[in-house]
Amino acid sequence: MLEQRIQQHFFDSADLKYASVDILSRPIHDAVNTLLGCITSGGKLLICGQGGAGLLAQHAAALFIGPFERERPALAAFALGSDAGLLGLPGLNWSQLVANQVQALGHAGDVLLALSTDGGSAAELLPALAAAHDKEMAAVVLTGQDHLALTQALAETDVCVTIPHDRRARVLEAQLMVLHSLCDAVDLQLLGDH
Repeated sequence: MLEQRIQQHFFDSADLKYASVDILSRPIHDAVNTLLGCITSGGKLLICGQGGAGLLAQHAAALFIGPFERERPALAAFALGSDAGLLGLPGLNWSQLVANQVQALGHAGDVLLALSTDGGSAAELLPALAAAHDKEMAAVVLTGQDHLALTQALAETDVCVTIPHDRRARVLEAQLMVLHSLCDAVDLQLLGDH
């Protein structure tokens, strides 16, 4: 019984990725173009997410700063919202912290890469998204399917990569695949094929 349940996790994850190929390839392509426009013009990536998505944000920043699968110069990327010391300040919650960091660090031409697994965490990203738009930054948003408030706040220049699932574990797994696809595509465009 337990072994079958474990196997089912693998099957469900594989099924989601396989079923999402046609749905996600275009938005991922658009996201790559947005990231490349930023990187090649000397901009930086400000990356954020809360909870499990926050860990993915830190992972993504590390992949852009360090090598993904081959050596290349470091790209400017920062994981936001992970400074726990700032969260102890009066009146500053995670949402406001990230919005303040975008306001302080962001410039026109930079990109906000925001990750959310569900509608609740998507709402937490709204202040950061508004701050990015105030700074004339584009946004690339990776989210699960329950994200209406976030979608309505997107600008025309933003890209949304929506994982067609409502279970957080599956969304996170697929988002990791999306992040790796983004890194690979950026490396391909910057360095050429192997």
